Amino acid sequence: MTTPRPLTRREFMKLSAAAAAGIAVLPGCNFDRTTFPEPMKRRFGRTNFDVTTFGLGGQSSIQWTPEDVNPVDIILKSFDLKVNYFDTSNVYGPSQENFGKAFEKLNLIPGRSNYDENLRESIFLTTKSMIRWAKGGYPEMDNVRNSTNADHGEGAVADLKRSLSQMFGDGRGYYPEGSYVDMIMIHNLTSFEEIDVVYKGLEGEFDPNGNFGALIALRDFRDGTNITGLNPDHEKLVRHLGFSGHYSAPAMMEMIQRDQWDLLDGMLVAINVNDRRYLNMQYNVIPVAQEKDIGVVGMKVFSDGAMYGKHAGWSNQPEHVIRTVGDESIPSKPLIEYALTTRGLDTLIIGIGHIDEDPLRCQLVQNFYACQIEEDALSEPERRELEQLGMHAYDGKSNYFQMADEGLTPPRNPRISVDDRIRISWDTSYAGDEPITHYEVLKDGRVVEEIPHKPQVSLERPFECRITEPGDEFQIVAVDAAGRRAESDILAV
Repeated sequence: MTTPRPLTRREFMKLSAAAAAGIAVLPGCNFDRTTFPEPMKRRFGRTNFDVTTFGLGGQSSIQWTPEDVNPVDIILKSFDLKVNYFDTSNVYGPSQENFGKAFEKLNLIPGRSNYDENLRESIFLTTKSMIRWAKGGYPEMDNVRNSTNADHGEGAVADLKRSLSQMFGDGRGYYPEGSYVDMIMIHNLTSFEEIDVVYKGLEGEFDPNGNFGALIALRDFRDGTNITGLNPDHEKLVRHLGFSGHYSAPAMMEMIQRDQWDLLDGMLVAINVNDRRYLNMQYNVIPVAQEKDIGVVGMKVFSDGAMYGKHAGWSNQPEHVIRTVGDESIPSKPLIEYALTTRGLDTLIIGIGHIDEDPLRCQLVQNFYACQIEEDALSEPERRELEQLGMHAYDGKSNYFQMADEGLTPPRNPRISVDDRIRISWDTSYAGDEPITHYEVLKDGRVVEEIPHKPQVSLERPFECRITEPGDEFQIVAVDAAGRRAESDILAV
């Protein structure tokens, strides 16, 4: 029997380039008898965990499984490649159950004699809930969604327990002692009304007899406390809390800015080469998360398959699963490299439609190798060049899930007050397709102060300028890297 040999770093990177080049490499290399080098990892915010730059997404064939695909094999092969970040959700159909089947094979079920605690501690498992309220009986509110595949009519706490039951228990409510997920995210936040709900009970008075937001209840199951009355057994079922969003960078920014308790340790956000053609994530919410040391996970690198011929709309059946590795007009590797060289991104979740014994035709192997890239590996001009690839799909309009571009906006909520000096304050502008560089404060039409832009991490800490000289009219102007300007209304003393 031939002893497995590890791939060299040179071979490793050559195989990473294979999908983009469309040619075979490493002739004679038998991958069934080859071990792979350690994958690259990045620090995942303040979680004290280093995640692999490739993370396995729980959709694609793990959710909408074609008849000739075994979704469990995809998960098992990810473990073979030493992937350590895994993503699923309560709204992903059978996805959590498929993870549960894989975990059975991997000896990851707590309480059993063969339980591999070291392996469990080596991975970061995230699930998600689209329920905004802690308990059932949701009040009807415009722009607030509460949904789960379970149709259990209960709240986000029930979704957390459902995840544990499906991945570690019997799928009908039972989960063994010692079960936990590393993170649960409030999934797909799109509106400010939803943020009002998830923070209810943390902000304002807390009424244990009424309903309250998901965050205060999930905190109980993170800390083992019972402040809400929903955790009488003082269980610790989750280690970190987070949130996700595809659509509204402004709403996601506010989700972070209202977190006075540092509850949010992770964020899942859409990012791809067409991001700057919309109200983008990379100059708006990602810097805010990075400033607060929140771990950032990227998704939608292929626009949910729209880059490769699928309609620009939500997938919902097996025929929507893309099972090829890129194509000639848009290779997959550059799209992945663009995402992972976006400043602030820690890992990228990718759904896998097809695995294959031939590594050049295996989506998992090729996408995994493409993720072996340092954050600063591409210059800004190189990233701009890659953005042209996005024009091959729907003329660059592939991101049906993202808000339309509004351009640079004026400083928000400008206000003025007078005590011993004139105090002018404002909240951050939203960036267009270039980052914001600074703000100018005008007095009677003349620039008197320049304030550098930085990510605003709290609504309690606005930008501020104090002026000693009197004046009649003041104005704040946002300026971006292209020199474009957006002016606030005039503030009169």
